[in-house]
Amino acid sequence: MYKEDCIFCKIAQGQIPSTKVFENDEILAFRDINPKAPTHILIIPKAHYETLSDVDNETLLGKLLQAVQQITKGLEIEHYRTVINNGSGAGQEVFHMHLHILAGRKLDWPPG
Repeated sequence: MYKEDCIFCKIAQGQIPSTKVFENDEILAFRDINPKAPTHILIIPKAHYETLSDVDNETLLGKLLQAVQQITKGLEIEHYRTVINNGSGAGQEVFHMHLHILAGRKLDWPPG
């Protein structure tokens, strides 16, 4: 699935450049252009799902979390936070389901 007006779909298709850190047939991970931490990586399924609630593929969800492990191990990141915002009320700004990996500084809770 591809959505014409989705910036993350365009990034996944290579229509918009990104700084890739991981890619396979189903998943792309790239550095956030507006980082909230020294390391801020976004992980997206290449197929378009607007929110986490829309993903009906359990295998893909597992692969997204496995990608988090592969990326953090590959970049030798030991301490990190993984975030998924689901809907505008939770802070989701781009409506293509994505995970954040945040690292490189102490991450307080609640986030500020």
